[in-house]
Amino acid sequence: MKKNRHEKIIEIVEKYEVETQDDLIEHLRKMGYEVTQATVSRDIRELKLTKVMSEKGSYRYELPKTGEPLSNFKFSHALAESITSVDFALHTVVVKTFPGMAQAVAVGIDNLHLPVILGCVAGDDTIIIIARNAEAAADLNTRIKEIIRGQ
Repeated sequence: MKKNRHEKIIEIVEKYEVETQDDLIEHLRKMGYEVTQATVSRDIRELKLTKVMSEKGSYRYELPKTGEPLSNFKFSHALAESITSVDFALHTVVVKTFPGMAQAVAVGIDNLHLPVILGCVAGDDTIIIIARNAEAAADLNTRIKEIIRGQ
């Protein structure tokens, strides 16, 4: 079932300009797949879909380019373009983004494979990152702010 759903998601993203998870859910439902937002969110991560600006100036989901690893430059560019704020408390870092961009940025954060990150959860415009300890959260907060500033 999951493999078939992933194939349909790939087909949908290649054929349509899917701007939001809700758009993707609607397309899947039209094809007979009853899915929740949580399922679609996991599928987006597993398929490594990212949001890119379309020719119309809106954002849409795109499949990863084959053979092209997610580089720090691309991640830095995505952060600079879409993060609105970063802050932390204790071992938690909260990243705010423009609406619809949290998933893309969270994938970039996950792809850093930093051992200090225990987990990363993204909604529509907010990412919560759980660090191993308060010091790691403070360092991660600083690191993300440096990436935003292009350092």
